[in-house]
Amino acid sequence: MLLVQRVVLNSRPGTDGEPVPGHFRVEEAIVGPFLKEGQVLVRTLFLSVDPYMRCRMNEDTGAEYLAPWGLSECVDGGGVGVVELSRCDGLSVDDMVTSFNWHWQTQCLMDEKLLQKVEPQLVDGHISYFLGAVGMPGLTALLGVREKGHVTDGANQTMVVSGAAGACGSVAGQIGRVDGCTRVVGICGSDEKCRVLVEDLGFSAAVNYRQGDVATALKESCPNGVDVYFDNVGGPISDAVIAQMNNDGHVILCGQISQYNKDVPYPPPLCDETREALKSKNITRERFTVLNYMEKHEAGIIQLSQWVREGQIKVGGNLRQIIQRCWRR
Repeated sequence: MLLVQRVVLNSRPGTDGEPVPGHFRVEEAIVGPFLKEGQVLVRTLFLSVDPYMRCRMNEDTGAEYLAPWGLSECVDGGGVGVVELSRCDGLSVDDMVTSFNWHWQTQCLMDEKLLQKVEPQLVDGHISYFLGAVGMPGLTALLGVREKGHVTDGANQTMVVSGAAGACGSVAGQIGRVDGCTRVVGICGSDEKCRVLVEDLGFSAAVNYRQGDVATALKESCPNGVDVYFDNVGGPISDAVIAQMNNDGHVILCGQISQYNKDVPYPPPLCDETREALKSKNITRERFTVLNYMEKHEAGIIQLSQWVREGQIKVGGNLRQIIQRCWRR
């Protein structure tokens, strides 16, 4: 038997409130005592904290593919770790594994069917990348751009990415550049993040939505209009982007982070002006869920890892430090 520490959901913030540390608690629990056939004991190395988790704090997540976290139950999400004991044929001790259903505890008993073996050499030993640029956020960026963005090399397209300093947005913009967009413009929340997007990650320009008028800044950064919009945030920022989109453009509806603390359906309703712009300009706007493309995940991971190793996609170590400083403020 093992004594582990775990994070559980202590209370719900309600569908129209912000989460605070008090909604969670850390407690000790007993794991074991025995492995069943087809199970492994894993030690947690890294956990992923993602925007969609705010929805799982509600009793009704608003999305049919997301189950709510139970009160006083261990929360789960993306994780990566190492196998310490095994009673299955496909996984051995010291194998590195990842899962979308990883419990937030120091050690876990997990069924083999919930785990995917990963190879550290794909990321030059940076195991945490399997939760970022070479994991779910990276796959979301890659498949979102490829499946819904309709980027065409040589077509002189401009892409805008909201939430561009995040794990998904920062990769989506770089993929847009690699796939042939002439201009890639990111929207984020500080001048320091803007600097990293342009100087380190290769964005053409960046807009700080906390400074000045977003619509005016977009016109300056996107003189030929917007052809592809990778939408992570929704709300007024997305209204401003869609208003400047060209005919036959494409909105990749990835997330609506600005609306997650509000009691609204998903995707949230659009204002009349935005609905009219989509209709009159023949702009596509479809929900995108990376879990609908499971058959493309393996090839996607290989492609992402190759880009990272070659330096075509940069993992923003400096960006992570900047985000951490901004959160502490």
